[in-house]
Amino acid sequence: MGKQKYPEPCVGAMILNKKGEMLLAKSHKWFGRYIMVGGHIELGETMEKALIREVKEEVGLKIKPIILLKIQEGIYSKEFWKPKHYIMMDFLCELVSGKVKIDEDEVQSYFWIKPEKALKMNVDSFTKDTVKEYLKTKRR
Repeated sequence: MGKQKYPEPCVGAMILNKKGEMLLAKSHKWFGRYIMVGGHIELGETMEKALIREVKEEVGLKIKPIILLKIQEGIYSKEFWKPKHYIMMDFLCELVSGKVKIDEDEVQSYFWIKPEKALKMNVDSFTKDTVKEYLKTKRR
Protein backbone atom coordinates (compact mmCIF):
# COMPACT_ATOMS: atom_id res chain seq x y z
CA MET A 1 0.00 0.00 0.00
CA GLY A 2 1.41 3.38 -1.02
CA LYS A 3 1.77 6.59 0.90
CA GLN A 4 -1.48 8.30 1.79
CA LYS A 5 -2.40 11.01 -0.77
CA TYR A 6 -5.63 12.34 0.72
CA PRO A 7 -7.35 12.39 4.12
CA GLU A 8 -9.40 9.24 4.73
CA PRO A 9 -13.05 9.63 5.77
CA CYS A 10 -14.06 7.53 8.78
CA VAL A 11 -17.08 7.12 11.03
CA GLY A 12 -17.27 6.48 14.76
CA ALA A 13 -20.19 5.22 16.83
CA MET A 14 -21.05 6.41 20.31
CA ILE A 15 -23.44 3.54 21.02
CA LEU A 16 -25.84 3.93 23.94
CA ASN A 17 -27.76 1.05 25.47
CA LYS A 18 -31.14 1.34 27.23
CA LYS A 19 -29.37 2.10 30.55
CA GLY A 20 -27.71 5.16 29.00
CA GLU A 21 -24.28 3.48 29.00
CA MET A 22 -21.90 3.79 26.09
CA LEU A 23 -19.78 1.05 24.57
CA LEU A 24 -16.03 1.48 24.95
CA ALA A 25 -13.68 -0.89 23.15
CA LYS A 26 -9.96 -1.42 23.68
CA SER A 27 -7.84 -1.38 20.52
CA HIS A 28 -4.19 -2.21 20.00
CA LYS A 29 -4.20 0.29 17.10
CA TRP A 30 -4.69 3.01 19.70
CA PHE A 31 -1.97 1.65 22.02
CA GLY A 32 -4.48 0.04 24.37
CA ARG A 33 -6.67 3.10 24.78
CA TYR A 34 -10.43 2.78 24.85
CA ILE A 35 -12.22 3.98 21.74
CA MET A 36 -15.60 4.15 20.06
CA VAL A 37 -15.91 1.53 17.33
CA GLY A 38 -15.98 2.58 13.71
CA GLY A 39 -13.88 2.67 10.59
CA HIS A 40 -13.46 3.68 6.98
CA ILE A 41 -16.22 4.68 4.62
CA GLU A 42 -15.97 2.55 1.50
CA LEU A 43 -16.34 4.07 -1.97
CA GLY A 44 -20.04 4.45 -2.82
CA GLU A 45 -21.13 3.90 0.80
CA THR A 46 -23.02 6.48 2.86
CA MET A 47 -21.71 7.48 6.28
CA GLU A 48 -24.65 5.78 8.00
CA LYS A 49 -24.25 2.53 6.04
CA ALA A 50 -20.52 2.53 6.83
CA LEU A 51 -21.29 3.05 10.50
CA ILE A 52 -23.81 0.20 10.59
CA ARG A 53 -21.40 -2.12 8.73
CA GLU A 54 -18.34 -1.28 10.83
CA VAL A 55 -20.19 -1.75 14.13
CA LYS A 56 -21.57 -5.11 12.93
CA GLU A 57 -18.09 -6.25 11.81
CA GLU A 58 -16.22 -5.12 14.93
CA VAL A 59 -18.66 -5.88 17.75
CA GLY A 60 -21.62 -7.74 16.20
CA LEU A 61 -24.28 -5.20 17.19
CA LYS A 62 -27.19 -3.79 15.22
CA ILE A 63 -27.41 -0.02 15.72
CA LYS A 64 -29.47 2.93 14.59
CA PRO A 65 -27.55 6.16 13.92
CA ILE A 66 -29.38 9.08 15.58
CA ILE A 67 -27.37 12.25 14.93
CA LEU A 68 -23.96 13.41 13.79
CA LEU A 69 -22.31 14.61 17.01
CA LYS A 70 -18.88 15.78 15.95
CA ILE A 71 -16.53 16.07 12.98
CA GLN A 72 -12.85 15.88 13.83
CA GLU A 73 -9.53 15.62 12.08
CA GLY A 74 -6.80 13.26 13.15
CA ILE A 75 -3.62 14.45 11.47
CA TYR A 76 -0.74 12.09 12.17
CA SER A 77 -1.97 11.56 15.72
CA LYS A 78 0.63 10.08 18.07
CA GLU A 79 -2.25 8.17 19.68
CA PHE A 80 -2.70 6.01 16.56
CA TRP A 81 -0.35 3.19 15.57
CA LYS A 82 0.64 4.68 12.21
CA PRO A 83 0.80 8.17 10.72
CA LYS A 84 -2.46 8.85 8.93
CA HIS A 85 -4.70 11.82 8.22
CA TYR A 86 -8.34 11.01 9.02
CA ILE A 87 -11.54 13.00 8.89
CA MET A 88 -13.79 11.44 11.52
CA MET A 89 -17.54 11.82 11.65
CA ASP A 90 -18.79 10.60 15.03
CA PHE A 91 -22.45 9.68 15.46
CA LEU A 92 -24.66 9.11 18.45
CA CYS A 93 -26.21 5.67 17.95
CA GLU A 94 -28.92 3.66 19.63
CA LEU A 95 -28.38 -0.04 20.30
CA VAL A 96 -31.12 -1.91 18.42
CA SER A 97 -30.19 -5.53 19.12
CA GLY A 98 -27.46 -8.06 19.61
CA LYS A 99 -24.85 -9.03 22.15
CA VAL A 100 -21.29 -7.82 21.84
CA LYS A 101 -19.09 -10.26 19.95
CA ILE A 102 -15.69 -8.67 19.43
CA ASP A 103 -13.74 -9.43 16.27
CA GLU A 104 -10.42 -9.63 18.19
CA ASP A 105 -8.67 -7.96 15.24
CA GLU A 106 -9.74 -4.34 15.63
CA VAL A 107 -11.12 -4.77 19.16
CA GLN A 108 -9.61 -6.78 22.00
CA SER A 109 -12.07 -6.08 24.84
CA TYR A 110 -15.04 -3.87 25.71
CA PHE A 111 -17.33 -2.66 28.47
CA TRP A 112 -20.39 -0.46 28.94
CA ILE A 113 -20.01 2.73 31.00
CA LYS A 114 -21.87 5.96 31.69
CA PRO A 115 -20.51 8.67 29.35
CA GLU A 116 -19.56 10.91 32.29
CA LYS A 117 -17.37 8.14 33.71
CA ALA A 118 -15.83 7.39 30.32
CA LEU A 119 -14.02 10.73 30.51
CA LYS A 120 -12.02 9.37 33.46
CA MET A 121 -10.91 6.27 31.55
CA ASN A 122 -7.88 5.85 29.29
CA VAL A 123 -9.76 6.93 26.15
CA ASP A 124 -8.25 8.49 23.04
CA SER A 125 -8.63 12.26 22.68
CA PHE A 126 -11.14 11.93 19.80
CA THR A 127 -13.48 9.74 21.86
CA LYS A 128 -13.10 12.14 24.78
CA ASP A 129 -14.05 15.13 22.59
CA THR A 130 -17.10 13.30 21.19
CA VAL A 131 -18.29 12.35 24.68
CA LYS A 132 -17.88 15.97 25.80
CA GLU A 133 -19.94 17.11 22.81
CA TYR A 134 -22.65 14.57 23.66
CA LEU A 135 -22.76 15.74 27.29
CA LYS A 136 -23.09 19.38 26.14
CA THR A 137 -25.99 18.58 23.78
CA LYS A 138 -27.65 16.39 26.43
CA ARG A 139 -27.76 19.35 28.86
CA ARG A 140 -29.52 21.66 26.39
